[in-house]
Amino acid sequence: MDAPAFSLGIEEEYLLVDRDTLALTEAPKALLAACSAELEDQVSPEYLQCQIEIGTRPCPDIATARDDLRRLREAVSRHAAEFNLTPIAASCHPLAHWRQQHHTDKERYHDLRRDLGGVVQRMLICGMHVHVGIEDDQLRADLMRQAGYFLPHLLALSTSSPFWQGIDTGLASYRISVFDNLPRTGLPPHFSNWQDYERSVQALVDLGVIEDSSKIWWDLRPSSRFPTLETRIMDVQPRLEDALMLAALTQCILRMLWRMRRRNLRWRIYENFLIGENRWRAQRYGVTEGLIDFGAQKIVPCAQLFDELIALVEEDAQALGCLAEIERARLVVAEGNSSSRQRVAAETGGGTEEGRMRAVVQHLIDEFHEGL
Repeated sequence: MDAPAFSLGIEEEYLLVDRDTLALTEAPKALLAACSAELEDQVSPEYLQCQIEIGTRPCPDIATARDDLRRLREAVSRHAAEFNLTPIAASCHPLAHWRQQHHTDKERYHDLRRDLGGVVQRMLICGMHVHVGIEDDQLRADLMRQAGYFLPHLLALSTSSPFWQGIDTGLASYRISVFDNLPRTGLPPHFSNWQDYERSVQALVDLGVIEDSSKIWWDLRPSSRFPTLETRIMDVQPRLEDALMLAALTQCILRMLWRMRRRNLRWRIYENFLIGENRWRAQRYGVTEGLIDFGAQKIVPCAQLFDELIALVEEDAQALGCLAEIERARLVVAEGNSSSRQRVAAETGGGTEEGRMRAVVQHLIDEFHEGL
């Protein structure tokens, strides 16, 4: 079996804030024009006017992805500064209220507003999507079915949205709670082959419910535009290096599953009911309370869990040239991911809730610009 490309593409959504007030601000048309002039189709508006989205080119390895993602982050930051704005890469703004935001004047977003009603109005959230190049349709369907087991692991490492409208939600990822209100979200169903997937999508297309598979927003899906598997469960990362760690780990997990298949082996398929329990634990706790190992039938601390996962995919990381990137997962577990760091930052903001949340926003600005 020929090896897939395992190429990488990373998409990130950012929020734009005023440098003085730290409040969300709509992206000026001149800002989007300046970004587009430099970055061309690698930058675009998002659903809300306070958001901007970037996407790397298809990258053969993590080193190339690092260069491209750093270039995109730096360009958006530089052009935003011309308007006294700055991007942050967190899945929720700690203080902002969704009622005060407006969706972008674009036909696709008008359609979403019409079709989805009130639930889409609350979509003041940002995510990170990782594409991994897998050219064969049947292989994509097979690996999607097996890779669902690891989606909670990626969510646990990535959580960056503990606050919502000035309140500590008690969750590590409030974004997931908001996004799950949309239809066709959550863990991907189990399809036995590519034809089963296509028949299911076509049934909704034929009914006029959706135009195409781009209106399916599972945590993991075949891309509607590229021959890739697109992992969508992760919160967006304030730190560049954490984003690269998640991308590399996603790439390695898929290569490991392909390597097992080549040896006539496969990962055990668990019901989504069980995987959903780990998804909830990741959403609630991030990396602080562990996930369920269904084979061992016990809750395993994240430090042990990710040591085991890194060992499992070490051969793949060596082949892909990203061992240092995936080993960063240990540092994230030991020192805390973004949701943990944001709660620490809140304690520096003084006695008022607004002061605490402003301290978090400043913390997110600082982390975005690390290494740029």
